[in-house]
Amino acid sequence: MMSSTETVSAATQPSLLKRWLREPLLHFLLIGLVLFVVYRALNPTTVEQENRSRIELTDDDLRQLELAWMAQWRRPPTPEEVHRLVEGKVREEILYREALALGLEQGDMIVKRRMVQKMEFLAEDLSALREPNREELMAWFEDNPQRFTMAGRASFRHLYFAFDKRGEGVREAAEGVLAELAAQPGDWPGAGTLADPFMFQDYYGDRSPEQVANVFGAKFARSLFQLQPGSWHGPIESGFGWHLVWVESMTLARVPAFEEVEPEVKAEWVAEQRAEFKRQVYEAMRARYEIVLPGVPAQAVGGNGTVPVKEAP
Repeated sequence: MMSSTETVSAATQPSLLKRWLREPLLHFLLIGLVLFVVYRALNPTTVEQENRSRIELTDDDLRQLELAWMAQWRRPPTPEEVHRLVEGKVREEILYREALALGLEQGDMIVKRRMVQKMEFLAEDLSALREPNREELMAWFEDNPQRFTMAGRASFRHLYFAFDKRGEGVREAAEGVLAELAAQPGDWPGAGTLADPFMFQDYYGDRSPEQVANVFGAKFARSLFQLQPGSWHGPIESGFGWHLVWVESMTLARVPAFEEVEPEVKAEWVAEQRAEFKRQVYEAMRARYEIVLPGVPAQAVGGNGTVPVKEAP
């Protein structure tokens, strides 16, 4: 059982607590503590302020400024020009820090794209690849021959029959001329008098399928590279009209020997390895994020399921 003294002490404790809570001095101390915390949040310490307000240019910074000047003007800068370069660098840094302090980089697509570019460059710098040995390159070349296929080449001359001049009978007209040319060589002088003038060339030497397609269209190019050299063929249709074609020479597409394209093989191998490294780095970064899209099922965005994706509520 509690003694009378203990009973009185226990009864007075709540009253003392209430009295302390009503004490103006305690209120003043609590308010002061809150104000101090807010002040520290809004006003960093002197050291922090000094660090943020300190702009230090190193010898390397000055050297880079001078090198950039010399690359542009082909001479060293004068002391006055060095002073202007330094002031320009300081001005740039001050405006950059003030812009960050105002949050101007937030929501800026140009800044965002630039930062993305810098991350891409960083990933490329990190992808310091080893040198592949020759056997490794040869094996990779054998697995990827289509990358090095040399396009076919053709030299040909043609006779042109225009839609707008001959109307619906344009193809029949070309067929009739083909019969007249059956016994004539490709360079027969009278051939040109039997056809219509063409706005471009009548003869094309050593052209690839792509080059032919750029002039006459893909359908014409495919037909041309199926012809045998040494005789007149046609009619072949293009976007301009119909053509009779004499193929002077033809080289079919081929895969070269490894020795012919070894430098190109190495360049392609390095590019592929670098791209794979960047892909792996990105996948590792992406795995740390949760992607949320409005109205899209999670499984439609999650890819291989390694990245959690939530549907927006």
